[in-house]
Amino acid sequence: MIPGSFEYHQPDSLDAAVGLLGELGEDARVIAGGHSLIPMMKLRLAMPEHLVDLKAITNLKHITVENGAISIGAMTTQAELIDSAELALAAPIIKETAVQIADPQIRYQGTIGGNVANGDPGNDMPALMQCLNAAFTLQGPNGEREVNARDFYEAAYFTARDDLEILTGVKFSACTGGYAYEKQKRKIGDYATAAAAVLLTKGADGGCAHASIALTNLADTPLYCEDASTSLMQTGVNAASIDSAVKSCMSIIEPVDDNRGPAEFKKHAAAMVLKRAIELAWSRA
Repeated sequence: MIPGSFEYHQPDSLDAAVGLLGELGEDARVIAGGHSLIPMMKLRLAMPEHLVDLKAITNLKHITVENGAISIGAMTTQAELIDSAELALAAPIIKETAVQIADPQIRYQGTIGGNVANGDPGNDMPALMQCLNAAFTLQGPNGEREVNARDFYEAAYFTARDDLEILTGVKFSACTGGYAYEKQKRKIGDYATAAAAVLLTKGADGGCAHASIALTNLADTPLYCEDASTSLMQTGVNAASIDSAVKSCMSIIEPVDDNRGPAEFKKHAAAMVLKRAIELAWSRA
């Protein structure tokens, strides 16, 4: 289908973009890569009267790694995340996740900001950001603020971002231990049927000093599995504790029947990818 008519705006600064949103109000939508918004416009599920394109705002495209702190601008594409040698050393789970998103054509246009900002539970980066305990930077008419990724997602397509705010970047600490992002999907380019992000750090005594687990597309928001993460730190990582962590995660998921399969199949897939992710992360730790 063809989208409805709209006016196109391409501000060259963040202040100008925020000003446009304030002036145009609820009739305007921000566009980054466009892979979520444009299909919805073609289906007439979204009919904004104004599109505010961020691609000319050059300071929203960057990857900075300094003293163990990582900052990524919202307009940085998935392909740029994959190609960054510095990021691959500081947080290799980013590349491992990004290469599993859609296909090369989409990864050259799709941005990290767009992936995390629109609240789609099928997107891969939101759960990863929760696993990394990342913070999102938001800019609006009242200035700048940060929201933790674990507090950002409220329901499917509903987030803590105000309509007049723009998500400008993500921040998180470098990863020092084992990592894995495991994903089951029907075909290349599809959303996950189930996916799991895992970070594990091995202590000097051989135990688990730090654990972080998050799940993709198994509820109407990404899921940070706090209880399972804590249990691995308390019990260590072994066959029994992995099974216990998987059971804990399965108790909080709420998959639904859709064209990716019935809920029971999704539960089975979730358990498999999670167990695989924990085992792989621990082997890398």
